[in-house]
Formats: sequence, C-alpha cells, structure tokens
Amino acid sequence: MPKLLLLARKSDDYLHQLETARLPELDIVTTPDLNIELVFGEPNLIRDALPLLPRLKWVQAMWAGVEPLLDPALRRDYILTNARGVFGPLMSEYVFGYLLLHERKILQRYFSQQKNLWDKTVPGTLREKTLGLLGVGSIGAYLANTAKHFGMTVHGFTRTSESCPDVDVYFHANVSDFAKNLDYLICVLPNTNATRHIIDSSVLKSLPSHALFINVGRGNAVDETALAESLASGQMSGAILDVFQQEPLPPNHIFWRTPNLLITSHTAAPSFPKDISELFIENYKRYSRGEELKYRVDFERGY
Repeated sequence: MPKLLLLARKSDDYLHQLETARLPELDIVTTPDLNIELVFGEPNLIRDALPLLPRLKWVQAMWAGVEPLLDPALRRDYILTNARGVFGPLMSEYVFGYLLLHERKILQRYFSQQKNLWDKTVPGTLREKTLGLLGVGSIGAYLANTAKHFGMTVHGFTRTSESCPDVDVYFHANVSDFAKNLDYLICVLPNTNATRHIIDSSVLKSLPSHALFINVGRGNAVDETALAESLASGQMSGAILDVFQQEPLPPNHIFWRTPNLLITSHTAAPSFPKDISELFIENYKRYSRGEELKYRVDFERGY
C-alpha cells in the first residue's frame, strides 16, 4: 500500500477531501518517515522534508509555482507535478474585476460620492479593447476566453504554443513590439530565468499612455524600479500587482508610495482544498494505473 505524506497548513481540510474520496490502497500520514512514496503538499514545506524521504517517487504540489523545489542543490530523483487547470476561473474573476473597475470608473465614482458630487463622467467599455496576454498557458487561455465574452481582441505572447483558439494574434520574438497598441497588458508568466525582468523600461515605454498593466504571474517578471518610475511619471495609466519579487512587500518598498498602483497581496487565486484535492485525486488514479501524470514539471524549465 503506497504511503502518502500530506504537508499543508490546512492539513485537516485536505485530509477530509481525500478521505471523502475513499481512494483505494492509500495510507495517508502527516509526519515524514522512511516509507513515504508520495507527497501532496505546499512546496516550501516539502523542501524541508525531502532529505527525510529516501523512497520518494512522486510529489504533487498544491501551488502552481514550485520555486522552493527548483534549487539545483536539491534532489530531483522524483516526479514533480504542480497545480494547473484549477486557477483559470479565479484568475478570470480577479483580472476582469479590475478591468471593469477601471473602465466603469468605480473608484472615481466612490470618491465623488464621498464629496457629495453627482459624477456623470461617461464610463469606458471593454468591448473592442485589446488585451495582451504575456503567457498563454492554461490560465492565459481561460482569460482569453473570458475576454471574448466581452468582445475584446486578444493578443498573446508565447515562446511555443499557439493552441488557444481565442487568441487573435500571436507574438513570439519582441515583447516591446507586443506591448504596442495594447489597452491592457496581463502577465501570467511563471518564475524562470527567461522571464526575469521581461517587463522592463523598454516594454513599459512601448505601452500606450492609457494602458493598464496587471501582474498575476510572478514578481520576478517585472523590473519594479522601472514600473514605479513609469507610474510616477504618468507614462502609463496604472497597474494592479498581485505578486512581487519579495513577499510580503517590505514596509519601505517604493510601491507603497507609487501613484496609480493597486496592491492585492497575492490573493488573486487562492488554493482551495477542494479544487487542489480533486487535482491530486485524478493524478493519483493515473499513478495507480501506471499512466502519465498531468502537469508534470520540467526541473530545468521551472514549469
């Protein structure tokens, strides 16, 4: 019988989901021992347990990002899968919630209300606007589909895949060229060496002055100094940031004082135990049948 190590801050919630599924021939524990074959947990907790698991074969991470497990100094003699295919709807709610906030001038009207002002400013609309997706994986594809619901044109920047039917135009080579003529730039890239500071001053200067930038991918994708300068100078309309190079964001960070910026503290797409457990359950059934696991991570690429 395979032994599964469950490592999560809300382990009781996940344990309830797994027990309800009544998975056959699976012994679930919450403390490492020498006979552990499988791990289901949070990457930062898994990292510390790796040296204690000599028989480890497969790790299912509860997060999309698995940076704590990608250190070259750590062992890589096991299959690593991450959480994908579950965050698209949550990310869509977040991104389009803020796009509508911007177009419908919701904050402006609220501040007008506080001053007893009847604000008849004509709102904007998402219809016929151009959305640029920096990264067109499973989350990007879901966002593209939602954009079509609002009648938007979708541009996608990707190194490889052109499989999303809701992307109207694909770009592969130059991010600055990709940024031109966008109304909205949405970053959903993973944390890799290739994506570090991909949003730099040249990209920000290529955006139209009315453009809005949203980052729900990883903080390392953004040159934070360049973004702060761009927002402070009025070079771009605004930004909504959910992820940062250092989290929590330090109290003295320039972003706390940067105008036209909203900070949402890495809350765009929380890992709900029910959603993540269903992903593990599906993969465990594949594992039991000797089938290829979904969402396997390439240690070298980082995703």
